[in-house]
Amino acid sequence: MLFNSFSFIFAFLPVTLIVYLLLSVYTEKKQSLIWLLIASLFFYGWWNPSYLLLITSSIAINFVFSKLIGKQIEARKVLFIGVVFNLGLLGYFKYRNFFVENINYLFDGFFPYSQTILPLAISFFTFQQIAFLVDTYNQKTYDHGFLKYSLFILFFPQLIAGPIVRHQELIDQFDVNPINQDLYEKLAKGIAFFSIGLIKKVIFSGRLAEISDPLFLAANTQVLSFYEAWLAALAYTFQIYFDFSGYSDMAIGLALMFGFSIPNNFDTPYRSYSIRDFWRKWHMTLSSFLRDYLYIPMGGNRHGLFKQAIALFITMLLGGLWHGASWNFIAWGGLHGCALWLNQLSHRLSIHPPKLLGWSITFLFVLFCWVLFRAETFSTAMNVYYGLFGYNGVGDIPKSWSKIGIIALAAAFAIIGPSSYVWVHTHLKPNKATAILLAVLTLAVLLELGDIGNNEFIYFQF
Repeated sequence: MLFNSFSFIFAFLPVTLIVYLLLSVYTEKKQSLIWLLIASLFFYGWWNPSYLLLITSSIAINFVFSKLIGKQIEARKVLFIGVVFNLGLLGYFKYRNFFVENINYLFDGFFPYSQTILPLAISFFTFQQIAFLVDTYNQKTYDHGFLKYSLFILFFPQLIAGPIVRHQELIDQFDVNPINQDLYEKLAKGIAFFSIGLIKKVIFSGRLAEISDPLFLAANTQVLSFYEAWLAALAYTFQIYFDFSGYSDMAIGLALMFGFSIPNNFDTPYRSYSIRDFWRKWHMTLSSFLRDYLYIPMGGNRHGLFKQAIALFITMLLGGLWHGASWNFIAWGGLHGCALWLNQLSHRLSIHPPKLLGWSITFLFVLFCWVLFRAETFSTAMNVYYGLFGYNGVGDIPKSWSKIGIIALAAAFAIIGPSSYVWVHTHLKPNKATAILLAVLTLAVLLELGDIGNNEFIYFQF
């Protein structure tokens, strides 16, 4: 069930929200949480009910691990087993095909091959549970009970594609009755976030996908022209931003409607003046997770430039691999790791380029890396890269000025415009004018849903 589908907007969401609020008024808090947990299980099982057995088993086993660690029963050993269990689960379902394909490529037919289906959201709920086990070991958690722990993992707004929420950012909020905590203001801001996210997905990401998808498909078999390559690269650069930040906005908005605040995930990343700045603003919850649970434990910047380079490279390499079982993702992560170290080196050498130059270098680097991220194979990426440097001629530019206009409009909103957080908390005050504006915009978006609204979000594949 997609956030941008009629079944979600007109059926699941209103029923779940109304029942939750009624239970919050007329029953004990536990009953409303049980309802929210049941609704979240239904939401997750909508795609494939067989996924439910995997995620519920994972939650139950990790909860037992956390209890043992919390009671200091062989805590270090249990933590190790817990991390291995989670990574093993992720490895089997997400990387088994990749491993078998590469071994069979090197040693023809070494393993019998059978396709393993990737369970929805396994990367996100695996990271959340590993973080919880580590925090429990470091005595940063307390006994929340199975209901709250399960809802922390399964809470449907953030379940499928994040933001990656840590326990201290959500679990304690389950004790608060939404009726007594600025309900109407949170509802208004939640609807505003959801509407902005819906506009990003349907109006921007959907239209940009119509430009980028056919061009990357063509690049599977041929070198693109200069014009086509830049159209493809620019369109996808803004498509993935509007798609994923749109999902994050909708998730934040949905959580607010139920009275919960979850972390912001994007802060105008394409306005960054360095690659370090970019990763502080892009998928912020993943960046902080990689920093706190990988980069810093490996030494961070405490042991000299060489060891820092290794830590950055490994962190981003694993960040790339987290996105998918593909050499393209691994290379994408490795390039970002190298760029982050060079950025750190220039900072230590007090080399600070002018802002315009820093922004240009950062944006172009990110754009070139997105080509690798989007392409199905290295050869596809190379067919786009050759085109970006004009190896196959300029191409017929006047044919599609409308495509240039769509990309230019997307660039203006993504680079110049404020973040969704600023829009909602600063510019969009909850009043009648705002309500009317949002109603009109949301209606326009809903009219588009029959055309492109049922497209899945890009990050659903991760």
